[in-house]
Amino acid sequence: MVVPHHPTGARLARHRLAGVLADEVPPALLADLVAVLAELVGNAVRHADPLPGGVVRVSWRLRTADGGQHVRVQVTDGGGGSAPMPRSAGPHAADGRGLHIVAGLATRWGVDRDGLGQSVWADFAPAGAYRPDLVPAAG
Repeated sequence: MVVPHHPTGARLARHRLAGVLADEVPPALLADLVAVLAELVGNAVRHADPLPGGVVRVSWRLRTADGGQHVRVQVTDGGGGSAPMPRSAGPHAADGRGLHIVAGLATRWGVDRDGLGQSVWADFAPAGAYRPDLVPAAG
């Protein structure tokens, strides 16, 4: 789907995703998907150029494999001056935590760039999937 390159785009994307996947995925996963998608659309609006027509493209893919549901959400925009990356935010900062939230909720995330713009995606594996970045360090 396409949404306006405007703050209302995140709301439209959240509502559409929630409506389409409400009966397909567990409520906890749906909440994570909605939060991440809203963050990615919000970042596209704040930090990137729109696609032609003043829009951002939003997509998701649900597949069942390995005994569970795998979901990818993706937001494509016209790209910005630099690739998206987590920033360091102090305790009183008003922003700068979004990609940390994405990284904390998703199994993995990344950015694909081409000559037309960029796509930021986040993958969600079945509940209980191994996340080596969340395993406590020995010590």
